Amino acid sequence: MTRMMVQSQHLTKTFGSLVALNDFSLDVPEGEILALVGPNGAGKTTALKLLVGLLTPTAGSVRIDGLDVIRDHLEVKRRVAFLPDQPFLYEQLTVAETMSFIGGLYELSPVQLRERSADLLALFGLTTAVHRRVGQLSFGMKSRVALITSLLRSPRILIMDEPFFGLDPQTLRLIKQYLAEQAQLGLGDAQAVDHTADGARGQHVAVELVVRVILCLWDLNRGRRSIDLTANEKLKLPI
Repeated sequence: MTRMMVQSQHLTKTFGSLVALNDFSLDVPEGEILALVGPNGAGKTTALKLLVGLLTPTAGSVRIDGLDVIRDHLEVKRRVAFLPDQPFLYEQLTVAETMSFIGGLYELSPVQLRERSADLLALFGLTTAVHRRVGQLSFGMKSRVALITSLLRSPRILIMDEPFFGLDPQTLRLIKQYLAEQAQLGLGDAQAVDHTADGARGQHVAVELVVRVILCLWDLNRGRRSIDLTANEKLKLPI
Protein backbone atom coordinates (compact mmCIF):
# COMPACT_ATOMS: atom_id res chain seq x y z
CA MET A 1 0.00 0.00 0.00
CA THR A 2 1.35 3.43 -0.98
CA ARG A 3 2.21 5.63 1.96
CA MET A 4 0.72 9.11 1.73
CA MET A 5 3.09 11.83 2.93
CA VAL A 6 0.80 14.83 2.36
CA GLN A 7 -3.00 14.79 2.30
CA SER A 8 -5.50 17.61 2.28
CA GLN A 9 -9.26 17.20 2.19
CA HIS A 10 -11.59 19.98 0.98
CA LEU A 11 -9.15 22.62 2.22
CA THR A 12 -10.55 26.15 2.27
CA LYS A 13 -9.08 29.41 3.54
CA THR A 14 -10.84 32.76 3.65
CA PHE A 15 -9.66 36.17 4.82
CA GLY A 16 -12.85 38.06 5.51
CA SER A 17 -14.76 38.06 2.22
CA LEU A 18 -11.69 36.97 0.21
CA VAL A 19 -11.55 33.28 -0.69
CA ALA A 20 -7.83 32.54 -0.90
CA LEU A 21 -8.27 28.78 -1.38
CA ASN A 22 -11.43 26.89 -2.16
CA ASP A 23 -12.12 23.15 -1.60
CA PHE A 24 -8.55 22.03 -2.34
CA SER A 25 -7.83 18.31 -1.99
CA LEU A 26 -4.41 16.79 -2.52
CA ASP A 27 -2.55 13.49 -2.05
CA VAL A 28 1.25 13.25 -2.31
CA PRO A 29 2.56 9.68 -1.94
CA GLU A 30 6.00 8.78 -0.68
CA GLY A 31 8.70 9.52 -3.25
CA GLU A 32 6.59 11.82 -5.42
CA ILE A 33 7.62 15.32 -6.48
CA LEU A 34 4.59 17.54 -7.04
CA ALA A 35 4.39 21.09 -8.38
CA LEU A 36 1.59 23.61 -7.96
CA VAL A 37 1.70 25.77 -11.08
CA GLY A 38 -0.36 28.91 -11.54
CA PRO A 39 -0.42 32.72 -11.74
CA ASN A 40 0.06 35.09 -8.84
CA GLY A 41 -2.99 35.08 -6.60
CA ALA A 42 -4.06 31.54 -7.51
CA GLY A 43 -3.66 30.35 -3.92
CA LYS A 44 -0.40 28.38 -4.19
CA THR A 45 1.41 29.98 -1.25
CA THR A 46 -1.75 29.85 0.85
CA ALA A 47 -2.03 26.13 0.11
CA LEU A 48 1.58 25.47 1.13
CA LYS A 49 1.26 27.45 4.36
CA LEU A 50 -1.86 25.48 5.22
CA LEU A 51 -0.04 22.22 4.51
CA VAL A 52 2.74 23.02 6.97
CA GLY A 53 0.49 24.54 9.63
CA LEU A 54 1.51 28.19 9.28
CA LEU A 55 -2.13 29.03 8.57
CA THR A 56 -5.24 27.51 10.13
CA PRO A 57 -7.83 26.35 7.57
CA THR A 58 -11.30 27.85 7.53
CA ALA A 59 -12.57 24.42 6.53
CA GLY A 60 -11.06 21.06 5.64
CA SER A 61 -8.12 19.14 7.06
CA VAL A 62 -4.44 18.39 6.43
CA ARG A 63 -2.42 15.32 7.34
CA ILE A 64 1.36 15.09 7.09
CA ASP A 65 2.74 11.54 7.17
CA GLY A 66 -0.55 10.44 8.73
CA LEU A 67 -0.52 13.15 11.41
CA ASP A 68 -3.09 15.93 11.78
CA VAL A 69 -1.34 19.26 11.19
CA ILE A 70 -3.37 21.06 13.86
CA ARG A 71 -3.62 18.40 16.57
CA ASP A 72 -0.11 16.93 16.11
CA HIS A 73 1.63 20.15 15.12
CA LEU A 74 4.86 19.54 17.06
CA GLU A 75 5.45 16.10 15.59
CA VAL A 76 4.53 17.39 12.12
CA LYS A 77 7.21 20.09 12.43
CA ARG A 78 9.78 17.36 13.16
CA ARG A 79 8.97 15.64 9.87
CA VAL A 80 8.47 18.49 7.43
CA ALA A 81 10.76 21.26 6.20
CA PHE A 82 9.34 24.40 4.61
CA LEU A 83 11.40 26.70 2.39
CA PRO A 84 9.47 29.97 1.81
CA ASP A 85 9.78 32.10 -1.30
CA GLN A 86 11.80 34.68 0.63
CA PRO A 87 13.74 32.71 3.26
CA PHE A 88 15.22 34.73 6.10
CA LEU A 89 18.93 34.39 6.82
CA TYR A 90 21.02 36.31 9.35
CA GLU A 91 23.39 38.13 7.02
CA GLN A 92 25.94 38.93 9.74
CA LEU A 93 26.49 35.24 10.47
CA THR A 94 28.95 33.15 8.48
CA VAL A 95 27.72 30.09 6.64
CA ALA A 96 29.27 27.88 9.36
CA GLU A 97 27.59 29.91 12.11
CA THR A 98 24.28 29.65 10.26
CA MET A 99 24.59 25.85 10.13
CA SER A 100 25.42 25.75 13.84
CA PHE A 101 22.49 28.02 14.74
CA ILE A 102 19.95 26.02 12.74
CA GLY A 103 21.39 22.72 13.93
CA GLY A 104 20.93 23.88 17.51
CA LEU A 105 17.29 24.71 16.84
CA TYR A 106 16.81 21.22 15.42
CA GLU A 107 18.63 19.72 18.45
CA LEU A 108 21.20 17.96 16.31
CA SER A 109 24.15 16.46 18.17
CA PRO A 110 27.58 17.97 17.42
CA VAL A 111 28.48 14.88 15.41
CA GLN A 112 25.23 14.98 13.43
CA LEU A 113 25.66 18.69 12.73
CA ARG A 114 29.28 18.33 11.63
CA GLU A 115 28.65 15.37 9.34
CA ARG A 116 25.39 16.64 7.85
CA SER A 117 26.76 20.16 7.28
CA ALA A 118 29.91 18.83 5.61
CA ASP A 119 27.90 16.59 3.28
CA LEU A 120 25.44 19.30 2.22
CA LEU A 121 28.02 22.06 1.87
CA ALA A 122 30.11 19.81 -0.38
CA LEU A 123 27.06 18.71 -2.37
CA PHE A 124 25.98 22.28 -3.10
CA GLY A 125 29.46 23.65 -3.69
CA LEU A 126 29.72 25.85 -0.61
CA THR A 127 32.66 24.30 1.22
CA THR A 128 34.97 27.18 0.31
CA ALA A 129 32.38 29.73 1.43
CA VAL A 130 31.88 28.28 4.88
CA HIS A 131 33.64 31.17 6.67
CA ARG A 132 32.09 33.95 4.59
CA ARG A 133 29.26 36.06 5.95
CA VAL A 134 25.89 35.30 4.41
CA GLY A 135 25.47 38.97 3.48
CA GLN A 136 28.53 38.72 1.22
CA LEU A 137 27.14 35.84 -0.84
CA SER A 138 25.46 36.05 -4.24
CA PHE A 139 21.71 35.46 -4.59
CA GLY A 140 22.28 31.93 -5.87
CA MET A 141 24.66 31.05 -3.02
CA LYS A 142 22.22 32.44 -0.45
CA SER A 143 19.52 30.26 -2.00
CA ARG A 144 21.76 27.22 -1.59
CA VAL A 145 22.41 28.11 2.06
CA ALA A 146 18.66 28.48 2.69
CA LEU A 147 17.99 25.09 1.11
CA ILE A 148 20.76 23.47 3.15
CA THR A 149 19.30 24.83 6.40
CA SER A 150 15.97 23.19 5.54
CA LEU A 151 17.70 19.88 4.82
CA LEU A 152 19.98 19.70 7.87
CA ARG A 153 17.71 17.41 9.87
CA SER A 154 16.90 15.11 6.92
CA PRO A 155 13.14 15.87 6.77
CA ARG A 156 10.67 13.26 5.55
CA ILE A 157 8.82 15.93 3.56
CA LEU A 158 10.17 19.04 1.86
CA ILE A 159 7.77 21.83 0.86
CA MET A 160 9.16 24.77 -1.12
CA ASP A 161 7.63 28.00 -2.37
CA GLU A 162 9.14 29.34 -5.63
CA PRO A 163 12.35 27.31 -5.18
CA PHE A 164 13.79 28.01 -8.65
CA PHE A 165 13.06 31.72 -9.10
CA GLY A 166 16.12 33.79 -10.01
CA LEU A 167 18.61 30.93 -9.71
CA ASP A 168 21.60 30.47 -12.00
CA PRO A 169 21.82 27.33 -14.18
CA GLN A 170 24.41 25.68 -11.90
CA THR A 171 22.25 26.07 -8.80
CA LEU A 172 19.17 24.90 -10.70
CA ARG A 173 21.04 21.80 -11.81
CA LEU A 174 22.28 21.01 -8.30
CA ILE A 175 18.82 21.37 -6.73
CA LYS A 176 17.16 19.40 -9.51
CA GLN A 177 19.63 16.53 -9.16
CA TYR A 178 19.33 16.48 -5.37
CA LEU A 179 15.51 16.41 -5.39
CA ALA A 180 15.42 13.65 -7.98
CA GLU A 181 17.84 11.53 -5.93
CA GLN A 182 15.97 12.11 -2.68
CA ALA A 183 12.64 11.21 -4.30
CA GLN A 184 14.14 7.83 -5.15
CA LEU A 185 14.84 7.40 -1.42
CA GLY A 186 11.25 8.22 -0.47
CA LEU A 187 11.31 11.96 0.24
CA GLY A 188 7.95 13.61 -0.44
CA ASP A 189 8.15 17.04 -2.06
CA ALA A 190 5.60 19.71 -2.95
CA GLN A 191 6.51 23.03 -4.52
CA ALA A 192 4.78 26.12 -5.88
CA VAL A 193 5.88 27.71 -9.15
CA ASP A 194 4.52 30.87 -10.81
CA HIS A 195 2.93 30.42 -14.24
CA THR A 196 4.18 33.82 -15.39
CA ALA A 197 6.89 35.18 -17.67
CA ASP A 198 9.16 35.91 -14.70
CA GLY A 199 8.80 32.35 -13.45
CA ALA A 200 9.15 30.65 -16.83
CA ARG A 201 12.58 29.13 -16.28
CA GLY A 202 11.73 27.84 -12.82
CA GLN A 203 8.45 26.50 -14.13
CA HIS A 204 10.23 24.66 -16.93
CA VAL A 205 12.60 23.00 -14.43
CA ALA A 206 9.72 22.10 -12.13
CA VAL A 207 7.60 20.54 -14.85
CA GLU A 208 10.61 18.62 -16.18
CA LEU A 209 11.42 17.32 -12.70
CA VAL A 210 8.08 16.55 -11.10
CA VAL A 211 5.97 13.44 -11.30
CA ARG A 212 2.68 15.35 -11.17
CA VAL A 213 1.50 18.94 -11.70
CA ILE A 214 -1.45 20.69 -10.09
CA LEU A 215 -2.44 23.58 -12.36
CA CYS A 216 -4.03 26.29 -10.17
CA LEU A 217 -6.53 28.53 -11.95
CA TRP A 218 -8.65 31.56 -11.10
CA ASP A 219 -12.38 31.38 -11.81
CA LEU A 220 -14.41 34.45 -10.83
CA ASN A 221 -17.62 32.45 -10.48
CA ARG A 222 -16.31 29.51 -8.49
CA GLY A 223 -13.28 30.94 -6.70
CA ARG A 224 -10.00 29.08 -6.78
CA ARG A 225 -9.98 25.74 -8.52
CA SER A 226 -7.31 23.33 -9.64
CA ILE A 227 -6.71 20.72 -12.32
CA ASP A 228 -4.61 17.63 -11.62
CA LEU A 229 -2.51 16.88 -14.70
CA THR A 230 -1.22 13.44 -15.60
CA ALA A 231 2.32 12.80 -16.77
CA ASN A 232 1.25 13.17 -20.41
CA GLU A 233 -0.92 16.25 -19.86
CA LYS A 234 1.80 18.19 -18.03
CA LEU A 235 3.98 18.04 -21.14
CA LYS A 236 1.38 20.18 -22.93
CA LEU A 237 1.83 23.14 -20.60
CA PRO A 238 2.72 26.31 -22.56
CA ILE A 239 6.25 26.87 -21.24
